[in-house]
Amino acid sequence: MEMFHLDNPEFWVLVGFVLVLALLLWKGVPAMVARMLDQRAAAIAAELEEARRLSAEAAALLAEYQKKAAGAEAEAAAILREAEAEAARFAGDSRAALKAQIERRARAAQDKIAQAEAAALNEIRGLAADAAVAGAEKLIAARMDAAKASRLIQDSIAGLSEKLN
Repeated sequence: MEMFHLDNPEFWVLVGFVLVLALLLWKGVPAMVARMLDQRAAAIAAELEEARRLSAEAAALLAEYQKKAAGAEAEAAAILREAEAEAARFAGDSRAALKAQIERRARAAQDKIAQAEAAALNEIRGLAADAAVAGAEKLIAARMDAAKASRLIQDSIAGLSEKLN
């Protein structure tokens, strides 16, 4: 039992160690350490719970934005289809309007051509009539003498009273 001698330095180290342990137990250090560890564990658990909550919230936001993006894509596709349909309708309307305008102009040109033909025919008829009258005048003048002219005038005056009644 040499260890429990007062001259043995190991004995005093053991006594000091036991006194330090007793002092620590008396002051409640293990309970304080346990409280600090519990607080730290609670803080870590709260941070983990907050991280889970934020992760779930981020997942919900991501799903919502993906849904909105899909809706926006569908809306954009609908707008595109509507614009294409409107463009097709506009092209059809434009073609129909252009065709109608071409037909109106063709009819107007045909009317002008017909009027020009009618005017040309009238002018030709007038010229032919003038030529026929001139030819008849020449022919009558060549074949007519004073006696025949006098007889024609007498016949016309005699027929005048019948035509007036």
